[in-house]
Amino acid sequence: SLKRHWFFLHLQCDSHVDHTKYPPPPGPTPWPLVGNLLQMGDQIHLSLTHLRLQYGDVFKMRLGSLSVVVLSGYTTIRQALVRQGEAFAGRPDLFTFSAVANGTSMTFSEKYGPAWLLHKKLCKNALRSFSQAEPRGSGATCLLEEHVCAEAAEMVEWIREQAAKGQTDHNVTGIDPVTPLVTSVANVVCALCFGKRYDYNDKEFLTIVHINNEVLRIFAAGNLADFFPVFRYFPSPSLRKMVQHIHRMNGFMERSIEEHINTFDKNYIRDITDALIALCEDREENKDASVLSNSQIIHTVIDIFGAGFDTIIAGLQWSLLYLIKFPDIQDRIHQEIDDHIGSARLPRFSDKAKMPFTEAFLYEVFRHASYYHKKHHLEWIFHSQRYIDLWGDPDTFRPERFLGPSGLLNKELTEKVLIFGMGKRRCLGDGFARLEMFVFLTTLLQGLRIEKVRGQELDLSTDFGLTMKPRPYRITISSRF
Repeated sequence: SLKRHWFFLHLQCDSHVDHTKYPPPPGPTPWPLVGNLLQMGDQIHLSLTHLRLQYGDVFKMRLGSLSVVVLSGYTTIRQALVRQGEAFAGRPDLFTFSAVANGTSMTFSEKYGPAWLLHKKLCKNALRSFSQAEPRGSGATCLLEEHVCAEAAEMVEWIREQAAKGQTDHNVTGIDPVTPLVTSVANVVCALCFGKRYDYNDKEFLTIVHINNEVLRIFAAGNLADFFPVFRYFPSPSLRKMVQHIHRMNGFMERSIEEHINTFDKNYIRDITDALIALCEDREENKDASVLSNSQIIHTVIDIFGAGFDTIIAGLQWSLLYLIKFPDIQDRIHQEIDDHIGSARLPRFSDKAKMPFTEAFLYEVFRHASYYHKKHHLEWIFHSQRYIDLWGDPDTFRPERFLGPSGLLNKELTEKVLIFGMGKRRCLGDGFARLEMFVFLTTLLQGLRIEKVRGQELDLSTDFGLTMKPRPYRITISSRF
């Protein structure tokens, strides 16, 4: 996701640590009861950047009743999540997590051990099984590619239609890119998880998208009960609403899984739900699969749905914003598309390896969108010598930084863009997400030029959340051919 490069370690046993032998990390002085919560403000990522300059890459805070250590910087985070991966593979036992998933979600389960590892293994195998499933005669190399390419083409058609309507309706200025991005990406995830594509106006489809958006929004806002245990005994409208949304999603999943079980054919894997059922069909023979209950199957599908939804949409929103902000970069991507794909066919997964500048652009979008600050905040980063040593000119949007002398991707540098996490909890579908973003972007740019609405000020700042999304903007399009 377009997340900040911070890692939070919840210290559950702080009171039992011998601070004479192991001095605590430095950090801001907490206030009584609230700790450092009020010092965070709305822009938490900026507050953490400021604290990093004061206390270094490892510092301690208190958020309500929780003691937290914040790690920042690539080297520090890698040391924790990779070299000491098992020690840092857990999740905090937050009240919100237990209320929502009750330990059955792979994403939010705090327990790291044999059961979690088997859950992850089965999920990984299901993703692999589905990705290798045969396409249905479209010329794609796999079922995943078939779904992504078809939906990207549908999105471009929808945008063309909306642009044509705008030309006849003088009250409409430009297109809001969020609508086609959300519906198209959500349809890909629905195809992956449920094996079906929805019409953009389908009621069930819009309900699923709405529930997912609401759950993400409420999660991003936080819950007082996570920081102050006493609030667990008071009514929480936001938590109640989120649990209601989760129950509605669970109901949909249960119906979908029941339908899949009734029509299941192990020789014809339609989607990830089928792949999970195939792995768990005979639990007596497959000891690994016995750990995965029906409830965990439901939450695994929900995890995959959420992971394949918000991150990709945010990445594409940022990509379009940078394309209209830097039209010369858009020209270079157009040229690469013309050279390697042409106009006679649609982009495919296999094209990605032949188009290093387009890949470099996507990496730079991830990096810069996770970095950019308004001018009056830039001094916080400029004084961070390690960040400057890594990127040289971190405030400049320059995709070329990821290309080596031969014009190919610098793999060592791209690994330092921590979009999909690191270590034991790294996103399982990061490879799928990169392929999907590449196909959506190149399919859009193959036949269209994206431009800003005349007179519109482009704002590269963002609001803090589970993913860092740009402020609303609109686009105009013109045909390239």
